Amino acid sequence: MTEEHKHKNGLLIPTRPVGIIGYGAYVPRYRLPAAEVARVWTGGEGGTPVKEKSVPGLDEDVITMSIEAARNALARAGIDPCDLRAVWVGSESHPYSVKPTGTVVAEAIGATPAVSAADWEFACKAGTEAFTAAMGLVGSSMADYALAIGMDTAQGRPGDALEYTAAAGGAAYILGPAEEALAEVAASYSYVSDTPDFFRRADQKYPEHGQRFTGEPAYFTHITSAGKALLELSGARAEDFTYAVFHQPNAKFPQRVAGLLGFKPEQIAPGLLSPVIGNTYAGAALIGLSAVLDIARPGDRVLVVSFGSGAGSDAFDIRVTDRITERQKKAPSTQDYIARRTPIDYGTYVRYRGKLAMK
Repeated sequence: MTEEHKHKNGLLIPTRPVGIIGYGAYVPRYRLPAAEVARVWTGGEGGTPVKEKSVPGLDEDVITMSIEAARNALARAGIDPCDLRAVWVGSESHPYSVKPTGTVVAEAIGATPAVSAADWEFACKAGTEAFTAAMGLVGSSMADYALAIGMDTAQGRPGDALEYTAAAGGAAYILGPAEEALAEVAASYSYVSDTPDFFRRADQKYPEHGQRFTGEPAYFTHITSAGKALLELSGARAEDFTYAVFHQPNAKFPQRVAGLLGFKPEQIAPGLLSPVIGNTYAGAALIGLSAVLDIARPGDRVLVVSFGSGAGSDAFDIRVTDRITERQKKAPSTQDYIARRTPIDYGTYVRYRGKLAMK
């Protein structure tokens, strides 16, 4: 199979034009400074990959945070929740092993009973998997509106590098007909392979690193491959885009991959949130997009490329419409949630995340 044949017909374009009708982010208020993790595990020595990370409170999980983000998306969309035909939640930290997150969210926002509700998994790109499926559902005219959410309360083994960055938060998107959209999703492209960079078996509490597979064979190969293919197949160049959003496991990776794809630093700055809230995993690319949509203007073009361990990337070509300005202020912005912060120490973090086994 030639390289050309591998990518042939890989561009996903809906039969009916589809766009984002409403969107909403959510980030918990609690913040664990990276310096606190370093104080406990390294005596304060060495650098830290982010400034701080968001931490869910005792009464927060993927369900409660998804409900908050979904309500913000509905406020911007201005539709009746009963008009939704799908409520799909992508996460790698669903509260239940056997009980869907989607049904609880659908019930809480008033979308039941005539709705498809389901949970999606693909590590950090579970949210964009749900987004792609919602795009297809609306694009095939099987539904007028579908809700896709990427949300996580990601875990990290105590003392592990992930403990500095594994954060909480995400975003929700309502996909609908392009003529009603604040941003049209012109096309998407997905690139996957079996790469063992990061994994967690059933009943295993913390995930494992694939070490040498994490960077080049996993993150960089998949994001650059998906991004390049989307650009080539759609006849676009980096300079055609106002903004680019890449999965943000840390501050350095998205900046490097942007350079590899020909993007300038000023094109990715609005979406680079990981230094202040950490890596929100399934919500990382989607919350980066929400931060961009908060400041976008009509005519802006946005490239979004997610990444999920295991491994794969979804790329999207998104074009902002005139409706953006009237809907941005209908719900709290991503920066509003980031600014609403309460610092906590490591002991409080351990209690909130249940890292001490009491029995």
